[in-house]
Amino acid sequence: MTYLELRTATTSSRTLRLALAGALALAAWLGWKAYGPRDLGDPVATSLVALEKQDRLTVFSAQLSPVVAADDERMFGMLKSRQIAVIPARVDYSVDLATMDASRMRWDSAAKRLDVTLPPLQPGKPNLDEGRAQYLREGVWITPDAQAKLTRDNTLLAERQATEQAANPVLLDLARNAARDAVRQNLAIPLQVAGYGEVTVAVRFDGEPDSR
Repeated sequence: MTYLELRTATTSSRTLRLALAGALALAAWLGWKAYGPRDLGDPVATSLVALEKQDRLTVFSAQLSPVVAADDERMFGMLKSRQIAVIPARVDYSVDLATMDASRMRWDSAAKRLDVTLPPLQPGKPNLDEGRAQYLREGVWITPDAQAKLTRDNTLLAERQATEQAANPVLLDLARNAARDAVRQNLAIPLQVAGYGEVTVAVRFDGEPDSR
């Protein structure tokens, strides 16, 4: 037998052994899947791991358009000016997932159901887009100082009005529904991947009744 033939025979033998080892490993894995223990771990721990990287989850954004008016008087009331402004604003609604722990989750193994209680929804500070603001000014003569003051006052009023609008019950309900859907999806998929199959994830906020 030549060197080339010997090397080829050795390579073929090694390939055969690797193939046999792979087949045995595959058979063992399939056997474990079919007859092995079904301990999939702690579903609550699995869910917490799925949420821990989220930290603060932004679930909804509302586009608002506050309409505000500011007045200014100078020279003992002889110079009066008024500025009406429409300033677009965006408010983001988020949930602080950093506060989530095992006490906010309950697993029902018989029903394959995970109950989750979220901390309160948090509307963020309005983000005013003053670059797209529209202004209407009234006054015979508006000094630069008066103009600057009117704009500052409009900004403060628009921020305050946007904060009040963001607390509208309709917007809060939309944001809560968006949060429930997001958390439900973020938890259902990892549980399915972990081997729990089709599970039900019920999400509610602090103070809301249990859906059971």
